[in-house]
Amino acid sequence: MAVETMEYLGAARRFIRAAGRRVAEADEYELRALADLRAVLDEALQAGVDGQRATGRSWAAIGAALGTSKQAAYERFGPKRESAAAPRVDPSLPPPLDLD
Repeated sequence: MAVETMEYLGAARRFIRAAGRRVAEADEYELRALADLRAVLDEALQAGVDGQRATGRSWAAIGAALGTSKQAAYERFGPKRESAAAPRVDPSLPPPLDLD
């Protein structure tokens, strides 16, 4: 399955790069939609880390795979604590597009 996964990730990488080239010739709404993909990528990374942890992968191994320390990996992807601050939203921007 690892080979298929790497091919899949390679295709995703090519799609994202192509999206950047297309947005370069588009308007700010498409730029916003491209920027919104960051949240989707963050969700995908969290799902990947959660799955790795569910199969017993250590925080040290996850940190190494992400190019960071086990502590930094845990702080970013470990159990979340409630945050008092709400995310800041710029009201001048259009709402994010639901591209699912």
